[in-house]
Amino acid sequence: MSIKHPVISVTGSSGAGTSTAKVALEHIFRREKITPAVVEGDCFHKFDRNEFKVKSKEFEAAGKRLSHFSDEANLFDKIADLFKDYGDKGVGKARTYVHDKKEAELYGVEAGKFTDWRDVGEGSDLLFYEGLHGGVKEVVPFADLIVGIVPVVNLEWIQKIHRDTAMRGYSSEAVVENILSRMHDYVHFITPQFALTDINFQRVPLVDTSNPFIARDVPTPDESVVVIRVKNPEKWGIDFLWLNAMLKDSFMSRRNTMVVPAGKMMLAMELILTPIVHNMMDKAKK
Repeated sequence: MSIKHPVISVTGSSGAGTSTAKVALEHIFRREKITPAVVEGDCFHKFDRNEFKVKSKEFEAAGKRLSHFSDEANLFDKIADLFKDYGDKGVGKARTYVHDKKEAELYGVEAGKFTDWRDVGEGSDLLFYEGLHGGVKEVVPFADLIVGIVPVVNLEWIQKIHRDTAMRGYSSEAVVENILSRMHDYVHFITPQFALTDINFQRVPLVDTSNPFIARDVPTPDESVVVIRVKNPEKWGIDFLWLNAMLKDSFMSRRNTMVVPAGKMMLAMELILTPIVHNMMDKAKK
């Protein structure tokens, strides 16, 4: 952890909705006039697209599975190094995973490959990481705030199936097979992070999702609530009474847990995270 160079990490699995937290934090950074060094977690995958396909076949031949969730396919030590180095010096090493042709033109690297490692953070106010493994045990000692985005698993699967079929052109059968092939790694490398996070936002549907593989639609915000759990409310100065007054139809379910309508998720994130980020930057300046 670092007072002078704070590190904020948002973690959640593929299709979980971490982009919502990213947008909320971007709003906060803009209002607070904060310049973040932004790093996406997929740059810490161990293999590029072609290498992963080759490695996957090698694993299958050995009777095993390889997924992007596991320690065998990721560089957890490099994430920890980035967090630690940024906290110490305000600069760390990262790279970019090039997803498509548009990014390939931008970075001058073939789609599916990585750019070279480079220094990131020069001139920034804080480090903002978003990805699959921002809360693994290797990085926790070096992060100042870890936020988990974790829909109940059936909803997460529904979101992934709809996203990958509509936006990425996969068949439903291929997406389901992908989900099943990663289940062991999901249980061992994704789920444990949410016991180490500082704040979790968990979206819960209020409609029947008992068979996510036949769901025709993703439950809408009006058909969902968000359960917000703060590990240590006193540490972060969370005022639940004020939040309940600001967020219509919200309520407390436990001492450190509140429930809000899913349509208020972005607002809830900004109300909770703005004072935390403001205090971080105030301490950094002092």
